[in-house]
Amino acid sequence: MKKILVVMLALVLALSCCSFAMAEMKDEYDVRVLVWKFDDTYGSSVRQGMDKWAGLVGEELGCKINLQMYDAADDMAKQIEQANILVSEKPDFVIINLAEVASGQTLVDMFKGADIPFLFYNKPPTEETYDSVVKDSGSFFVGTLAREAGDMQGEILYDLWSADAASIDLNGDGKIQFVEFEGEPNNAEAIARSQYSQETAEALGVPMEMVVEDWVVANWDSSQAQEKMLATWAAHPEIELVFANNDDMAIGVIAALNQSGYNTGNEGDSSIAVIGVDATDAAYEAIRAGKMTATVKQDGDAMGEANIRFAMNYLINGTWMDGLESKYTLNEDGVSVYIPYAKITAENVG
Repeated sequence: MKKILVVMLALVLALSCCSFAMAEMKDEYDVRVLVWKFDDTYGSSVRQGMDKWAGLVGEELGCKINLQMYDAADDMAKQIEQANILVSEKPDFVIINLAEVASGQTLVDMFKGADIPFLFYNKPPTEETYDSVVKDSGSFFVGTLAREAGDMQGEILYDLWSADAASIDLNGDGKIQFVEFEGEPNNAEAIARSQYSQETAEALGVPMEMVVEDWVVANWDSSQAQEKMLATWAAHPEIELVFANNDDMAIGVIAALNQSGYNTGNEGDSSIAVIGVDATDAAYEAIRAGKMTATVKQDGDAMGEANIRFAMNYLINGTWMDGLESKYTLNEDGVSVYIPYAKITAENVG
């Protein structure tokens, strides 16, 4: 009899807990997104993904997710001003795309002080601040394994070299003269992509020679890349390859090359290899047109979905991963997941 009573009591407690959890579920959630800049092409695909998945995940959960986004226009001071507005308005959750990767602690202190939960995506805090900004704050990071994009760029070059070295080594000196366009200084993603694109290609057996002393910083921007490629190309017409940390910069590089009659896509015109990252619509079009060699797909829709799912999981269940283990793999740091990359070349661009 006592055992029956104990079981019944346990069932009552379990049901009461379930009732409480369901009572805590709201009909509507107010989720805000701080974005480093709206006019970043890959970032726009993530924003579109969040819009889409806010609707879909809301339908799954039986609630409405009201999403509002803020453009910092690549200005950390402006992003802090926007964060001040959010602190005063007390949304349910904030999703953060840092305008300045070294300044995450400022936002952490603001939102922790206001008891507003948050996560970071796409641009990780600097290595020096990562623990305090993500781990110690109880937050989470949705991103990519930065070196994977660089590795894949190097692997793409190796495949081209193995298939037809002469098509890449235009001057026939047995090595590839190249430049690397870096997204921004102190950005872990940019550094890893720049480092491993070269190191992976060399490790696979491609002889490389960087024609300038350091990576060319163009801040993820097409116009800056075009301007800097014009100057670099004028000083080093021997360049045979450009690695770019993102497709916007790759498109800017191609625009500069077009001014010299290179990479036009027209039959008979000269061309050098240009390999980017992101797989934007513009990159797909350039690859199809024969203007761009390849890119590495960074899945903005998948990142947008992950942002929404982790935010809502935390709001409803009080945990980041519980219930999402079948969809995402938690990294060793215990506070992040990575969205995988994929190679896009002329063979599979369709």
